[in-house]
Formats: sequence, structure tokens, C-alpha cells
Amino acid sequence: MGVTSIAQEFSAPVAPTKMFKALILDSHNLVPKLMPHSIKSIEFIEGNGDVGSIKQTNFTDGSHFKYLKHRIDALDKENFLCKYSLIEGDVLGHNLELIAYEVKFEASGDGGCICRMTSE
Repeated sequence: MGVTSIAQEFSAPVAPTKMFKALILDSHNLVPKLMPHSIKSIEFIEGNGDVGSIKQTNFTDGSHFKYLKHRIDALDKENFLCKYSLIEGDVLGHNLELIAYEVKFEASGDGGCICRMTSE
């Protein structure tokens, strides 16, 4: 079995503290509001958002997918770093065991941030 790695980077005019809070710590509340036609709900089925927690995303009726589950593997709130794995759901298909993600927000010189993401 092979491993494929993808790296992405983007900048945003928002401070890393706010981006981390919105996209990592509060995503279960924010994403369904931003994408109501695609995401029905996001809920913790184990834990409360700390390391080891499992979060389930439920897609809306008529979507190509029904649900997916992420496990939080590492969470460094001081350095704005999160590692998590997609561990279950029909988005994995028959050929993938899991997808591991790492997201890090770093301050940029203009008061915004740079987001670096990798997935394997």
C-alpha cells in the first residue's frame, strides 16, 4: 500500500488565533451554518474536542455521502496546530484506510496568518 502526501498553503487577513478558533476549535458549530446545503450537523460522538475525541459530520439528504468521522490526534492551542485523522465514512471508499491531516496557522507580517495543511 502506498502513501500519497499533499501539501497546501494559503494566507488570510485574519490573525492565527481567530482562524484556529473558528476552523479548528469551533468548526462543529461554524461549518454547518456556513454550508447548510451540504452539512446537516457536526457532533462529538466521543470526547469534547480534546485529543482522542471523535467528531461525526453528517451530510444533508441527497448528498453523495452520508457521514464521516474524524479523530483528533494532537491539539496544540498555543502553537495553533491540529492533527486529526479521517477514520470512517463512505468518503474513504474501499481503497483508503484513513487520511491523516495536519493544520498549522502561523502569524504573517501583515497581522494575518499563513495556514499550512498537509494530508497523507
